[in-house]
Amino acid sequence: MCGIIGYIGNREAYPILVQGLHRLEYRGYDSSGVALVDPSGELRIYKSKGKVDELERFARSKELGGTIGIAHTRWATHGEPNDTNAHPHCSQSGRIALVHNGTIENYDVLKQALRQHGYDFRSETDTEVLVQLIEYVMDSSGCTLFDAVREATHRIVGAYAIAVIDRENPNQIIAARRSSPLVIGISGTEAYYLASDATPIVEFTDEVVYLNDGEIAVINRNEKLRIVGSDNSESKINITKLEMSISELEKGGYPHFMLKEIFEQPKTIADCISGRISPDGERLTISGVLENRERFLKARRIVIVACGTSWHAGLIGKHLFEEFCRIPVEVEYASEFRYRHPVIGEGDVLIAVSQSGETADTLAALELAKGQGAFIFGICNVIGSSIPRATHSGCYIHVGPEIGVASTKAFTGQVTVLAMVALAVGRLRGTIDDERFRSVTRDLRRIPMLIEEVLKLDGRVRELSKIFTYAHNFLYLGRGYNYPAALEGALKLKEISYIHAEGYPAAEMKHGPIALIDNEMPTVVIATSDSIYEKTVSNIQQVKARNGRVLAIVTEGDEVASKIADWTLEIPEVCECLSPLLTSIPLQLLAYHTAVSKGRDVDRPRNLAKSVTVE
Repeated sequence: MCGIIGYIGNREAYPILVQGLHRLEYRGYDSSGVALVDPSGELRIYKSKGKVDELERFARSKELGGTIGIAHTRWATHGEPNDTNAHPHCSQSGRIALVHNGTIENYDVLKQALRQHGYDFRSETDTEVLVQLIEYVMDSSGCTLFDAVREATHRIVGAYAIAVIDRENPNQIIAARRSSPLVIGISGTEAYYLASDATPIVEFTDEVVYLNDGEIAVINRNEKLRIVGSDNSESKINITKLEMSISELEKGGYPHFMLKEIFEQPKTIADCISGRISPDGERLTISGVLENRERFLKARRIVIVACGTSWHAGLIGKHLFEEFCRIPVEVEYASEFRYRHPVIGEGDVLIAVSQSGETADTLAALELAKGQGAFIFGICNVIGSSIPRATHSGCYIHVGPEIGVASTKAFTGQVTVLAMVALAVGRLRGTIDDERFRSVTRDLRRIPMLIEEVLKLDGRVRELSKIFTYAHNFLYLGRGYNYPAALEGALKLKEISYIHAEGYPAAEMKHGPIALIDNEMPTVVIATSDSIYEKTVSNIQQVKARNGRVLAIVTEGDEVASKIADWTLEIPEVCECLSPLLTSIPLQLLAYHTAVSKGRDVDRPRNLAKSVTVE
């Protein structure tokens, strides 16, 4: 992995490909490259370790002509980040070039077999094995590139999204996918665009086709698109209209996408709620729940599967479902769930939560549960992505493209949707009374306005962050609904500032982490006015008794925790179950400003990828 862009048409390909690579930078990567078939029929490959700017500098004096090409941003899985391991990879004869997202699990076995047939390998990657295999199939059988790709993909084990070009046929791109996303942009028959997501092609066309697992696309210049399924039959071309715009992919005057996305949250939460909660808070409509009422009425258990930030949202969802629906809920790391032979069946509802809708472990977990008869409900952001297409039903969070690698608005969108789904199921099951229902829905409608108030803390947080740049470790503490918010705050800090941070239930601090506390280790405590406020204040006192320095997130007007803590940030009062939607905002700002103070690459932190399409 991580990003693919391809083009075939009547325009020069290189500028389109490089612009696409820049659009894909948000996904996280460590090298990039481009392959072109020039007007003389030569296959030219240029690649470089580092940012796309490095590739552009390297290629500036090269031959860059041609109206067909493929390009890639790589996040290293096999082999260190360097020029040789960067994509595209070329076959031994120099005829075929390939870019690849995913992992080939049996690459070593295939590599040894190809070596016996005289093939040499320049890189350490699994991808080079695949391009050599395709050439071997073509040479040994005399078949077309399409047939060779189909045969080669039958022989590999693992996940892939690939694009392949052949210098001897500069009028064709072959693309294929399994468990890794691929989208084709269509501009009549004049031009086709190929990408791992829609962000690099939205300015060229709003008509796209999403490849399904096992499908191979034959993209010929000036001809209609052909897609062939795993059974070798022609697939129907289902064209989808893109809903994103170019403005959503620009920074809009902000220094970083992450800060822009933090400040977009009043609007994104309003969009998430829009059309779902009536103005008076009396009605809440989640069609995915209403259309499957019997599955929710008869549910014996809910299992939430997710990874990273989405897992933290799932922990808040557990509290919401158990409070409103009185159904037992388990929250599982998707990567663990899929490998431990889980006990799951027809009476279970599995909720898969993923921003991108392409998270490999989450997708595999839902397929496992689906195969055992569970009802699958998806909560995703990216329309048309793999998880929504694999579920029985679901709900989009509608927060728009999230470009910053560290998730912010998607997290609050996921929590908002989980709250609405829990409320809808609770009302369906009769486990939440009308007064409580209206109280929460009315507070949900107030959340965008309340977040606007919290965002006014930005200047205060910026100044505080300068104090914390010295820190090597942070402890984040929360209880109840805000324990997951503490986990998420710690994750944000470590993701973008590279400061080690640990989230912990505040009451559990004395069972180990209290040994770490001294005046060199800041502790962030979420101490809002809730049902266990006094307990949390006691935990703050325990930290202070050991010379710890405390930053407390408190409710406006607080007079107890504020007197004990070294620093406080006040947020408006809201019902306890929705408080993470407010407490997470200053934690996002703290991570952002601390990272900026330390000179970090906020939008593209090292080693991270936005869409994790490998295990």
